Amino acid sequence: MTNSATSRCPGAAELVFQVITERNERGSLIVTTNLPFGEWTKVFAEPRLAKAVVDQITHKAHIIDTGTESWRFRHGLERRSRKRA
Repeated sequence: MTNSATSRCPGAAELVFQVITERNERGSLIVTTNLPFGEWTKVFAEPRLAKAVVDQITHKAHIIDTGTESWRFRHGLERRSRKRA
């Protein structure tokens, strides 16, 4: 989810909410994000919608917090430093 995707397309945030809700009713759902839940208003401009989405995906959820550092970013830096050496 990116801020630009939901802010540029009218109705995109509502569509994401609808997809999450419908999928959540039928089976498992995996969501990955770099943002803590408190910052989801950056993605969903309407705070009530952000709260509803967080509520949907956290109800009966297993939340795995891997920290704030991006594994892909760190791995990319390590690859670059090995290439230079």
